Amino acid sequence: MKIISVINYKGGVGKTTVTANLAAELAWRGKRVLVIDMDAQASLTFSFISPAEWANNFEASGTIKSWFDDFLSGNTSNLSDVIQHPPRINARVSPNGGCVDAIYSHLALINVDLELATKLGGANLGQAKDNFLKVHKRLSDGLAELEADSYDVVLIDCPPNFNIVTKTAIVASDLILVPTRPDELSTLGIDYLVRSINGLRKDFNDYANHSGGVSVATIDPQVLGVVFTMIQEYGGGPIQAQKVFMSRLTKAGRLPVFQSYIKRNDTLLASAPAYGTPVVLEPNLNDSHQSVVDSFESFCSEFEAAAGI
Repeated sequence: MKIISVINYKGGVGKTTVTANLAAELAWRGKRVLVIDMDAQASLTFSFISPAEWANNFEASGTIKSWFDDFLSGNTSNLSDVIQHPPRINARVSPNGGCVDAIYSHLALINVDLELATKLGGANLGQAKDNFLKVHKRLSDGLAELEADSYDVVLIDCPPNFNIVTKTAIVASDLILVPTRPDELSTLGIDYLVRSINGLRKDFNDYANHSGGVSVATIDPQVLGVVFTMIQEYGGGPIQAQKVFMSRLTKAGRLPVFQSYIKRNDTLLASAPAYGTPVVLEPNLNDSHQSVVDSFESFCSEFEAAAGI
């Protein structure tokens, strides 16, 4: 089971769109996928179910927030208790042997982050280290409770920040996927993001190695790669203004960069959540829409190979 966080400090880069369509395409290819929406905006959640469904059936006790709330109140609950099975997407992928299960987000998840911060203190340094590990391992421990062969891949849609909820996702992850638009603001924070991940790795492993009598495994999340999104094409390739940023990041060589990219089509991608299925599963598309789906499929093939799924 590969656990992969999808993150960029900059919002509006297509992070959730990539996560939803990657999950759908992997499931279409027969993979068992779990998606976890850790973003309080809940955009991934509302890609699979309507806000009304969420409010009626899941808001009170069926989200990642309610699972964290149990932890904060000292109760024990299994992560499997909040795993849902979105019907519309699974109606499309189940004939191929795949599935997409989901853990939905909550609009008040930001409050959980503030409460988790209060758990980090301690009467002494040893207790503070233990609390740090306990809080940051929360999601990792929850995923470890699942059967090892429950899923082929877990995709975690992270918020565009590095708060404690995000850190629990990074600690749980084997790999990090960074979607970005090819522009100054979207690529600017990637180096800082990598430094933040490296800093978290160092702090966590330092505490893990000095955790007293408790055995805590160290972590080593690696950046799988950067995928460019919202690409506008002209003459069979990205427009020149975007190509400059794509070339700059690729030539820098500091991070792996996927050769495949996701094309832009606001009309197609904006309307997809209303139907509960990502665009890669939509049949009978016109040529311009199909080219967007083709770009997702190409990226998925490259992603599978890079991630070893």
